[in-house]
Amino acid sequence: MPSVHDLKESRFITQHDVEPPVLATIKSFEEINVSKPGAEEEYRWCMWLKEFDKPMTLNSTNGKLIAAIIGSDELEDGIGQNIVLYREPTISFGDKIVGGIRVRAPKPGYKKPEALPEPPPDDSDIPF
Repeated sequence: MPSVHDLKESRFITQHDVEPPVLATIKSFEEINVSKPGAEEEYRWCMWLKEFDKPMTLNSTNGKLIAAIIGSDELEDGIGQNIVLYREPTISFGDKIVGGIRVRAPKPGYKKPEALPEPPPDDSDIPF
């Protein structure tokens, strides 16, 4: 049975795409027009990941988190590195709590296998 979130396809990764958390590999960065069709163009930096067929828009917080994870202010230095994307329900926009996506480093010592096993039902058991 579909959920409300299945009724509208997004061109970008949403918080519902990363619940449960997803271990992803950075593929590239690109400046993309994020405006709706017919609206004035608005370009934002986006990140492409090997595990998704659509990009993730980057905000300054996630950009700074990625820079800290990869150890460089040059985001291109992160290409090929792993990050974890997860839904953070406490993110606010204006005066409303709307939830969103956050990134973090994989757990220390974790190596991404060639093929990921099926995700566990509870993210407390997620090894990354």
